[in-house]
Amino acid sequence: MTTIQPMNAVFVGGGNMARAIIGGLLQQEVSPKTICVIEPQAQTAKLLENDFLITTYGAVGDARQRIEAAHIIVLAIKPQDFKTAATELSKHLQPIAHGPAILSIAAGIQITDMSRWLEYPACIRAMPNTPALINQGITGLFAPACVSEQQRHYAQTICSAVGKVIWVSDESLMDAVTALSGSGPAYVFAFLEALQAGGEKMGLTPEIARELAYQTLMGATALAIQSPESPMSLRQKVTSKGGTTAAALEVLDHKQWATILQEALLAAQKRGAAMAKEFGQS
Repeated sequence: MTTIQPMNAVFVGGGNMARAIIGGLLQQEVSPKTICVIEPQAQTAKLLENDFLITTYGAVGDARQRIEAAHIIVLAIKPQDFKTAATELSKHLQPIAHGPAILSIAAGIQITDMSRWLEYPACIRAMPNTPALINQGITGLFAPACVSEQQRHYAQTICSAVGKVIWVSDESLMDAVTALSGSGPAYVFAFLEALQAGGEKMGLTPEIARELAYQTLMGATALAIQSPESPMSLRQKVTSKGGTTAAALEVLDHKQWATILQEALLAAQKRGAAMAKEFGQS
């Protein structure tokens, strides 16, 4: 296990994603003394303290000294609560060149709005996905030119605690990241539902259908990751002419399933852009 560079991290919000990241950091031997969470819900805060031995605060103002000493502040809050939290946090930020990085994991909040509400330039957008809850996530990141390499490093360290990290060069691509990987687990779960249901319709018990579906998806994904061949090549190898796989794929192609999935991704991307406008109006 690699020990990462020491840093002081403040989390605003202590929900599931914050818990996952904190747990991942502690697994990498980050000291709990360097992490604190601002969480107004007393029960949630108490669980964080008990589970991770970290310090929690009920309000932003209570954590003023920790904010001033922070290398990174993670805004792990819902998009609809973002402006209120950012406006409150802005009262405690110093507009200095080497201040903390501000990392948002709220969907649909753009850098321009973050910076405006925070009155602070060093803002970074992140889009993790739910497999982060088991340290198997992937996070898309974007930072404007004003963010230093050190601040980027802190953001990458935070997100790497729960999986892989991908940086994009243009903020508009964050909507595509959201559509593909942010929302992607739901598409996979829907596919698993359908695969298991199909097995049950053919007479398999729910338990057997589930095990066959889950292991098939996991095994095929692992094979694709480890193989130097493309998914197309792997698909062709398992599809014998006139065989069972060919019969199934013929139905999928007839229904234009690939086009349907691409249209779904575009709908998610479009919704992400619309959300950014909605949350940014003020």
